[in-house]
Amino acid sequence: MGFVRFVSAASVLAAAIGTAHAGGFSRGVADTEILYEDGNFNMRAGAIIVIPTQKIKTDVGGATNTAVVGTDYLETYAIPSGAVKLSFGERLACAGTYVDAYGAKSDYIAPFGPSSKVSEDFTVTEFGATCAAFMPIGPGRLAVLGGAFVEKFDYALAAAPLVRAGVRMPLGVELDSSAYGWRAGIGYDIPDIAFRAQLLYRSGTKHEAEGAATLGGRPIGPAFGRGELPQSVELRMQSGIAPGWLAFGSVKWTDWSVNQTLDLVTALAASKNQYYWRDGWTVTGGVGHSFNEKISGLVSLQWDRGVATGYDFRSDKWLLAAGLAVKDDLGGELRLGAALSYLTSASAYAADSNERGASVDSGWAGILSANYSVKW
Repeated sequence: MGFVRFVSAASVLAAAIGTAHAGGFSRGVADTEILYEDGNFNMRAGAIIVIPTQKIKTDVGGATNTAVVGTDYLETYAIPSGAVKLSFGERLACAGTYVDAYGAKSDYIAPFGPSSKVSEDFTVTEFGATCAAFMPIGPGRLAVLGGAFVEKFDYALAAAPLVRAGVRMPLGVELDSSAYGWRAGIGYDIPDIAFRAQLLYRSGTKHEAEGAATLGGRPIGPAFGRGELPQSVELRMQSGIAPGWLAFGSVKWTDWSVNQTLDLVTALAASKNQYYWRDGWTVTGGVGHSFNEKISGLVSLQWDRGVATGYDFRSDKWLLAAGLAVKDDLGGELRLGAALSYLTSASAYAADSNERGASVDSGWAGILSANYSVKW
């Protein structure tokens, strides 16, 4: 049964790659899967690189002759992650996790939209602790999971809203905040056949961020921001289906409808990023195969329902991923993955949208993933 246990790493790798460019602001997910793995002490660390490209088709108002039209506004980003697990016998395991859970990054070749944005970047980093209590039931074991996390929110905006003596005055805003949340779930697994079913809930959070604003490089006073991040529920399943073969899949609901606006207040003005999103659904399926005792691979397909409702460009995505897991002679395991994501075209068409008339063509994103784990 060693082959089947080894290939179960495929579903974990596929989940990490899929989350990296899923709906809304999703980026990474806490590595709670490490709780199920063999070993008294386990460590895993890695990173995912996402290289998106999507060109602006029309500017605000439907204009096609401005400097931003035909240019790519999306920026490459990295998602670091890490996890450490300690087992307390066969009945209890706890893990500390680190990951960039949410984020967004855009850069415009010229001021874009009514707020004259030049660049906008935010990252939400999660530090969490989760435990799993295991109880033998039938051929497998029942797991009850619970834990808490803290999010660190960092935001930066560069805009050029004012023109004085023919020169645009750059506005800079930097904000940060912290928020707390929790997760809970239930699972059942049969390790010998790599069967696992898990339902996991993650709470939403609210951020009241504070910082400072500058104009032309000079401080102009404090700045404040407010926004809400969603709760989510994910069902994951996997099972060995033949010697050395595994099938896996997941369905995730994310409460993105709570993300209506990002409110920003400075001494210069008050503004809103409009979203008014609908809830997101992400569906993933795939197969994994152990080629021998040291090498296994996977292929998966994912569909993510876009959350946009006519205020921005977060439309449907399709993602095809492949991965490889290699065990070394030192007892470690290297997992490598690559994916290609297709981004459907979108437009801001809502009657009250600040960016009404703006649109983007369909685009692509390349994703590369690598992580390494060891256990004792």
